[in-house]
Amino acid sequence: GRFKEPLVFLETMVESLPQLTSLDLSGTNLSSLGVSGKKPSPLCDIAGLQSRVNTPLNFLGLYKTLDEASSRLHIPARTVTGDMSEEQILLAGQLYVERSTVLENVLNDLFQIFRTESCQNLKLALEVLLNAMERHTKEKHIQISGSASLYYIMKSDDIKPDLNVKVKRKILSILLNGMFTHKSDPTMMRNGCLTLCHFQMPQDILFDYERLVQILLHIVSEHTAEENNFMQRMSIFLLNTLACQVEGEQRELVGGLGAIEKMLLIIKDKLHVGICDDVMETAWSTMWNVTDETPSNCLRFLNGDGMNLFLKCKERFPLKHDLLRNMLGLLGNVAEVPHLRHHLMTSEFVDEFSFLLDSKSDGIEVSYNAAGVLAHMASDGEAAWTIDDHEREFVLNRMVRAINRWQIDSKRNINYRSFEPIIRLLPVSHTPECQLWAVWAIANLTKVSPGKYCSLVVEEGGLRAVDAILASSQEPDPCNQTRTDVVHFAQQVRNNVNNWRQSQLEGLEG
Repeated sequence: GRFKEPLVFLETMVESLPQLTSLDLSGTNLSSLGVSGKKPSPLCDIAGLQSRVNTPLNFLGLYKTLDEASSRLHIPARTVTGDMSEEQILLAGQLYVERSTVLENVLNDLFQIFRTESCQNLKLALEVLLNAMERHTKEKHIQISGSASLYYIMKSDDIKPDLNVKVKRKILSILLNGMFTHKSDPTMMRNGCLTLCHFQMPQDILFDYERLVQILLHIVSEHTAEENNFMQRMSIFLLNTLACQVEGEQRELVGGLGAIEKMLLIIKDKLHVGICDDVMETAWSTMWNVTDETPSNCLRFLNGDGMNLFLKCKERFPLKHDLLRNMLGLLGNVAEVPHLRHHLMTSEFVDEFSFLLDSKSDGIEVSYNAAGVLAHMASDGEAAWTIDDHEREFVLNRMVRAINRWQIDSKRNINYRSFEPIIRLLPVSHTPECQLWAVWAIANLTKVSPGKYCSLVVEEGGLRAVDAILASSQEPDPCNQTRTDVVHFAQQVRNNVNNWRQSQLEGLEG
């Protein structure tokens, strides 16, 4: 508050309490410059404290005094809170942690230091921020200011050695608490997403995976106004990043929390306004990732009218190559599930897949994914091919023609976690065209990225299936149906793995 005669008041109080060790003048005018009848001391810049020049206070609070007293040179106190230096502000954050109104100002001052990237004591600053946010979860302005500073801390290389697993877990937990408490506030959501971008995915967040997915899905579906489009873009990007780097259990969880349905709603909204942007493309990519070897999520996609949306998107945005690749990748996941393949067995869908075999969009990716869908559909045999107006033989011949156009050393824009669905096609001798697509895929990937994929082929039994094809081709059985091109690519897989093993041995010897 303001005192009528601040110098007289302060001087009288201090002289009347000679044993005083701590005094807080923050927010008052008691440190005002002036004289009080005594000759000022050159050793004290606060007139009312001249009596303490030789016996300094242990602590003096000068935070937000009306005349910026904390900026003066000669202050008779060993420690000082104020707003003129990082040290003073951090001490204020430690001591005033229970005073939410003052703490809000302290965090704002701390944020200004972070904005200039001049914070020297990042470890203490992080401690102050987390303590403040943890104690005042319901105070929106503390959460907003604190999360803004957390962003700068998380992106700083200087503090990374101090961010061990325990500290990162505490940061994420406190940040999510604030985001859930103030989930309708766009600034809090934006600060949270920006900070989350600096965690290592997925290892830093697996312990609180469900809550993180929940808040991201909330942002995706609720913060959709034009001014918040940036937040929707960030949150869907984070969701996609999470989905493509986790195991089946987490993908099941994401689907169970409603991710597929929310992605489909986003796509419907974009279709309605005629916009295909990175949000729509990432929505398809997210579904592609969460349906990977996850039949329950594939079923959610089908039940959500996903196939109809595929047709509408392809018709509305025929030149969007990334969109087409993402959509076909997802449909490839559906086609890998035997009990769901019949949903794809319609003239309309087969016509689209067959047409896309000749696509040159995105290198070979669109053509490759379309062939993969058809290969899985055909692998169930002639009896399962229930449409008459697209003869099975015609589609398979068109698929072979497409595969023969692909370059075996084509660089790929794809990431396989497992070859198991592809390996299942290698023994399908009743439809050698299915074998051809599968063995070409493995030959290509083991040639282009041997260090990444050769071990996967060996571990998952793919090499045994390839060797079985090679052995079968040597048998004198007149009924042997093994195609020469299948044998050719099978031999390439065998050679690629042998070369990789040799390079591994040479590396060990070196």
